[in-house]
Amino acid sequence: MTAIILTIITFSMMLIIFKYFELFKVNNLQAIIVNYFTAGFLALIADNINNSNSFSLTEVINSAYIIQALIIGVLFIITFNLVAFGTQKIGIAITTVSNKMSMVIPVLVGLFIFKESINSIKITGVLLAILAIYFSCSKNGKLSFDKKYIFIIILIFIGQGIADSTLSWAQEMKLNQNNKYTFFATTFFIAALMGVLFLIYQSIKGLHSFKFKNILWGIILGIPNYFTLYFFVEALDSGIFEKSQVFPIVNMGVIVLTATSGIILFREYLSKSNWLGILLAVVAISLITFTKEIMQIFL
Repeated sequence: MTAIILTIITFSMMLIIFKYFELFKVNNLQAIIVNYFTAGFLALIADNINNSNSFSLTEVINSAYIIQALIIGVLFIITFNLVAFGTQKIGIAITTVSNKMSMVIPVLVGLFIFKESINSIKITGVLLAILAIYFSCSKNGKLSFDKKYIFIIILIFIGQGIADSTLSWAQEMKLNQNNKYTFFATTFFIAALMGVLFLIYQSIKGLHSFKFKNILWGIILGIPNYFTLYFFVEALDSGIFEKSQVFPIVNMGVIVLTATSGIILFREYLSKSNWLGILLAVVAISLITFTKEIMQIFL
């Protein structure tokens, strides 16, 4: 349970930092690239401390997890930039909807591919979670945005869903105490290198000017980014909850925490719909978390 709570806290920190990107006019791509290099080096340090391993490119290329790391790394850099862009152009509320609704994909993977338990309580909790995401991120029960950005919402939903499902696949089949840190590092470095390619292309076109603040904010973002992935894998690996439970619990927790943070840090106003969404999130977390206990009471 501790790993889930820490995942919620570190993920929420990342969303809050994205808000500061906008306030301080940080270049998204440059900061996100630095963020992934920072997270990758933190993973290498953790590997050296825990396993006394040295990073070997040959071993990584021949590793059991290289395919998953490639998929996740590519999707990380794409979805991270889309989330940052969406937060600033469409709004944090609607971007959060598309990002968090993506939990449907790994939940279905857990239920139908990994054959996790299905019961009416868990299904009710997941459905309430979807409603909670909608209402907590809407204004008076409606989402309003420029329809030309609809492709951003769709891409975030699909990209995040596939990345989460692939991470779940890697954790289930490939990762162990000896290789998980090199997996983290490999994933982050792949994302960083993909970002560098985008940056080189845009720089050739004269679309970028480099500023120190982008590096600084990238480092700030990279620290919670590393710990989010670390604690999330720990939560998936703990065995306390099934994967189809972990994703909704984390997402609902992030919604509650970011909503609270928005009120305190940015003086954001919450409508009745938002409060309804937060209430539904709490109920959904309770149903999904205590599925077995509730089933024992009523059956």
